Amino acid sequence: MWRLYFFISLICLVRSDTDETCPSFTKLSFHSAVVGTGLDVRLMVYTWRNRTCPQIVNSVNLGNLNVAKKTTFVIHGFRPTGSAPVWMEALVQGLLSVEDMNVVVVDWNRGATTVIYSSATGKTKKVATVLKDFIDRMLVEGASLDNIYMIGVSLGAHIAGFVGKMFDGQLGRITGLDPAGPSYNGKPPEERLDSRDAQFVDVIHSDTDAMGYREPLGNIDFYPNGGLDQPGCPQTIFGGIAAYFKCDHQRSVYLYLSSLRENCSITAYPCDSYRNYRNGQCVTCGTLHKESCPLLGYYADNWKDYLREKDPPMTKAFFDTAEKEPYCIYHYFVDIIIWNKNVRRGSITIKLRDKAGDTTESKINHEPSTFQKYQQVSLLARFNKDLDKVASISLVFSTGNIIGPKYKLRILRMKLRSLAHPDRPQLCRYDLVLMENVETFFQPIHCSKLQL
Repeated sequence: MWRLYFFISLICLVRSDTDETCPSFTKLSFHSAVVGTGLDVRLMVYTWRNRTCPQIVNSVNLGNLNVAKKTTFVIHGFRPTGSAPVWMEALVQGLLSVEDMNVVVVDWNRGATTVIYSSATGKTKKVATVLKDFIDRMLVEGASLDNIYMIGVSLGAHIAGFVGKMFDGQLGRITGLDPAGPSYNGKPPEERLDSRDAQFVDVIHSDTDAMGYREPLGNIDFYPNGGLDQPGCPQTIFGGIAAYFKCDHQRSVYLYLSSLRENCSITAYPCDSYRNYRNGQCVTCGTLHKESCPLLGYYADNWKDYLREKDPPMTKAFFDTAEKEPYCIYHYFVDIIIWNKNVRRGSITIKLRDKAGDTTESKINHEPSTFQKYQQVSLLARFNKDLDKVASISLVFSTGNIIGPKYKLRILRMKLRSLAHPDRPQLCRYDLVLMENVETFFQPIHCSKLQL
């Protein structure tokens, strides 16, 4: 009889670990991080049929995973406190909301949870081997490498790269969300994520001066706000120690999440440098060239056909964001021609207002502009709101001088044109005089067709 009790107890123990009623991501404590954890990789698959309650799967049992559909793997990174990623649930549900696919959460928290960073990095290739075995089983069941998509966060980005190398770069796509920099910066391609690890590799760099990788790693590398400090994140530890260290790094995830929502499509602009982008020198895609501008996040692969025409097929793209969700910024060109006899240098602040009274403002002051007589200066303005019909505009001109004479900027013509909606009527104002540091309001008119 005791053998029967022992057998039943053993079955219960096994079921409690592998056949949970509704499995969840492994949650550990800071104590686990201090003492260290051995590697244990759990794969949990979500589908349209089981969107909130995943199945535990492995290379022996694929569960409800339909190999005929796209399969997206989500791989987290270093977990120094043992907690579950706060963004994981939103990412899973966001992916399922845009396409009928399999979403496989790669839970390697037992292994990633440690205060010793090198201990976690030392396990990344072992995680990749587990994923290779799982994909091999999928292939046996009829899956296609073209339908394999990997989203790797921090260390997870390099894990995805290692998996891609094991399949000779034939995976459909890899997205790296701020790939880890420490221990990887300067490493050769075989020791990190590389553009040749999949048919298409896109990367978002949001913390290149600390936790993230500095140099380009993909076919297209996105640098929000230049890839450095992100708006809305603490600039000192007094803004919160945890947020100070991880906010910039995690922003890549939240920017990706914004692409899964209908109310925000972030456009990026291919460019050699952030400075040139800010100066409006790299925003002609979609207007002067045949290709459209690349979109950040889930739909970035819409640009891969254009990249195939490049040699090598690699591009850096820059854009700015708002401080909080949904992060979208709307770009306009402000074209100004002056009739001052003398050259003027300074910055412009522009404010837009619609008939309902909603307003949005852009300070174009990152680099003083030089205004010369009868020469057009095109300034790139960024607004947090997209006003469909602009009823009034205000301008402020400033030289930045605190002490000294006040200058006038005599405008022969000002033109406002939307980059996001080039089909909208362009708005103009003629014969305008700006007194320095004085806000001047006016109603725009549709530009004369001769002036376009």
